[in-house]
Parts: sequence; structure tokens; C-alpha cells
Amino acid sequence: MNTKILSTTEYDIALAGEILRSGGLVAFPTETVYGLGANALDEDAVRRIYVAKGRPSDNPLIVHIARKEDIVPLVTEVTPMAKALMDAFFPAPLTIILPKSDAVSDVVSGGLNTVAVRMPGNEIARRVIRAAGVPIAAPSANTSGLPSPTKAEYVIDDMMGRIDAVIDGGDCQYGVESTVLTLATDTPTILRPGAITKEMLEQVIGAVNVAPAVLEGMAENETAASPGMKYKHYSPNAKVMVVKGDSRQYRDFVNTKKDAYALCFEEDDVAIPHIVYGKQDDDLAQAKNLFDALRRLDKMGARRVYAHIPHIDGVGMAVYNRLIRAAAFCVIDLTKPFAIGLTGQTGAGKGYVAERLQARGFNIIDCDSVVRDIYDTDADLVQSLAAAFGTDVVDNGRVNRSRLAQIVFEDREKLATLNAMVHPAVMNACRKMARFPCVLDAPQLFEADAQQDCYIVVSVLADENTRLQRIIDRDGIDEASARRRMSSQYSRQYFLEHSDYVIYNDGGDIERQIDDILAEIW
Repeated sequence: MNTKILSTTEYDIALAGEILRSGGLVAFPTETVYGLGANALDEDAVRRIYVAKGRPSDNPLIVHIARKEDIVPLVTEVTPMAKALMDAFFPAPLTIILPKSDAVSDVVSGGLNTVAVRMPGNEIARRVIRAAGVPIAAPSANTSGLPSPTKAEYVIDDMMGRIDAVIDGGDCQYGVESTVLTLATDTPTILRPGAITKEMLEQVIGAVNVAPAVLEGMAENETAASPGMKYKHYSPNAKVMVVKGDSRQYRDFVNTKKDAYALCFEEDDVAIPHIVYGKQDDDLAQAKNLFDALRRLDKMGARRVYAHIPHIDGVGMAVYNRLIRAAAFCVIDLTKPFAIGLTGQTGAGKGYVAERLQARGFNIIDCDSVVRDIYDTDADLVQSLAAAFGTDVVDNGRVNRSRLAQIVFEDREKLATLNAMVHPAVMNACRKMARFPCVLDAPQLFEADAQQDCYIVVSVLADENTRLQRIIDRDGIDEASARRRMSSQYSRQYFLEHSDYVIYNDGGDIERQIDDILAEIW
């Protein structure tokens, strides 16, 4: 296809309108990002959008209008709340979702019974819609999954030869897509944050919720009710990881990285190759620059990018929402004392994995060693254990660990009592010992609720027979005793469901599994 590059003259705008009216595809600027438009009332034209972008057809599109009254044929009712929002904001970077009329096909709505409508604030966009004489369905004008284009050059990079025309209208004002607010729920709910913030909306219509998927990702089997809700989106070719921490923590972390790039704030003293996307407290600048910065990182040849996390209020919520999707929700939380919480089934070989992590530069805190030290030195705890489990669990002022183990592994209630007494002291000691980058090697990580202090959890698992023999050999106990110890832990399924990563230590390549995990999160 021969893609025309058009200007904003009356002639070119009229030509764009004719192309759209005839079923063609035209990319045009809005105040948010460039949109890829088609006649919203022409199903075949709308299908061509999905083909040009390589976009899944279950991802709904936004219908753009030039006048407020143009929404009437598209919805079953313009509710009082919708009217209040339109009067307060339109034209603006705000999309509202209402039950759709029969005029809107399932191709546009992604099979939903609602339609998303907005009136763009960009005058060029409204001129194009008026010239077309029809409502325009338009997602961002990029290859699906890549950062949305804020300049015509990025549209040309992605869409040349795939669409009929591109209107070069300069840089976009805001740089992130519109706020999407559904009015099809009991309480209005933000499905995608943007430049119109929760606080601004609440001044007009009262309470507004934020969908959990905005900050946490979509639940399994959840249907996308708005564009941009899918798990990974807005992503450059580089592997992006979001880093949470203050300027010093971020600097100290990224400056140790080789063959990596930083996406950072002006205040960050970064020594590796980097791109600044605004000041730390300027969320409007961050929004305007984010997608451009991600595109530039690709052009620089970046393969790994460590992005400094923005704050998560105001327009910063929109920046955070786009950034964590670009990173497929990989967040390195430097504010937590432990980089990795290492746990697993008894007898699975967790200690060996800890040794291999130590060889890769991690500082290992062995909770078993901390427990032994506390049992030997904490006189108040020793006295409390004697009172709870009998004086024969203490020898010469120290805990007899094997006697205590015999008692608690045969009685789940007593094991729970022991954990409640010991875990707080152990975790306090471990936090004091933490030195970045730190691994908390904790057999009872979940029982102590210590996963809250770790930004990822890795569990080591092995098959039952392998574990059984290892425990018998390691502890010098019989099979019945070994099985009691195994049964005192959470199930294999529990570890699978509550861990970020799993290492299988039953004959597989441990080194490769560790390296694969670190490549993802480190």
C-alpha cells in the first residue's frame, strides 16, 4: 500500500476525510497520542485496523466524535452523569463508557455491550472527524504492543505501507492515552488513567473507583473492558524493569549494571547510558516524554532498561500504569530488605540454590543459623520456650533443638505456637543483617509472613521420594519421622501458587534455572 504523508492544510484534511469515509485508514494526531482511524460504522474498515496493528480483536476501540451531540446515536442513553462529565471536560483526554446502541458493532466494542467514546481536545483531530462526516474508531497508531506514538515519525516507522495516510500534526500534548472511565458500573470506575485524574473527576461526579487492573494487572480470564488493560503493552523491544526506590537506592543499583540503560529522572546521578523522562515531581513532563523515551531507547540499541518508578497519584498514576505494562509488571523493589525470599519443601535442596546465588554476588541470610543463634543467646525466649514446651527442651540454658523438633513436628498446634514465639525475633534479626543485594533463605518464609519483605519469592521443589531420602540421610532419622516433617509444611500446590518463580531440584539444570530467573528480575 502507498501510504500518503499529509499536512494539516484544508485540502489534506479533506482528503483524509474522504479516505476515512470510503473505508480507508488514516493516522492523525490527538492531544494524547496519534490515533489510527477508521469509519466506526463500517465493520470492514474497523477490521482493517486490527490487521494493520496486529491487534487482538477482543481489545475494544474508542470511538472519536467532533461534537458532543454526536454521542447520541452511539449509546442507549446519555445519562445525567455522562452529561455532567461532557459539560465539564469535553473536548478533552477523557473517554467515557456507556451501554452501546445498535449502531455500534461488536467489532468496535470487542464483543462487549458497551462503547467507549471521546471528543478529542486536539483541533486537527476534530477537523478530520468533521471532514469524514462519521464517528471514527481509533486506537493508537502503532504496531500492537509497542509504545504509543507521540510523533508522526513513529507512526511512519510502524505503519508505512500498511495504511492509506498519515497526517503529520507535530508532537502530541500529553503523551499518554486518554483517561477511560466506565459509567456502566454501580460506581464510576477508571479503567485506564490519563491526564484527567481521579481527583478531577470526583470534583464533578463524586466518588470514583480505580479498577484493580490499573495498578496490578488483569486477573486470569478477566475480559478487557478498555484498551490498554492487557498484561503487556506499550513495550519497546528492550527488556524493561521498573525499579522502586529513592534516588540514592536507584543510583547505587543501576550504576552496577553492565550493558544496560536507565530511564531516569533529572535528579538521578546515573553513570550508565540513560534517557531522562522528566523531573521526579513533574508527572506531566513524565507523561509527555515516556513513550518517546521508550522509542529512543530502542533506537539506541538498548536491550535492558531499568526505569525509575514514578509516584502513583495524579497524572503519575497514568505514567506508572503505562510503565509497569511496558515492563510486564516486573518491579524491583529496593525499599524491601530482601531481594529474594528463598524457600521450598524440606529436602528439596534449597541450601544448594542459596550457595549458587551467593556465588553470583548475593548476600545470604540463613534463617536456620539465625534461629540457632537465638536459641543459644536469647535468655528470655529460652525461658518462654521452656514454659510452653517443658523444661526438657532446654539444656544448660540453651534450646535442645532436636527435642523441640520431636515435640512440634508431631503436633501442628504446638508447631504453630512455636512459630508465633520465634518468628518475630528471627525476622527482626534478619532485617538488621540485610545488606544489598540480599537473599532471605527461609524454610518457613510463608509461615512467618516474611514474603512481605521480599520483592520476589523463589521456591525450590523436588519430587517426594527424592526429598524423603534426602531428609533421612541429612537428619539421621527414620522414614516415619521424615514423613512427619514433610507433612508439617505447606503442600506443593501452596508453594506453586504463592511463589513468583520455582526451581525444580530433581535432576534438572539448576544453574540454567537460576540464570533464567535472574535474567527476568535482575
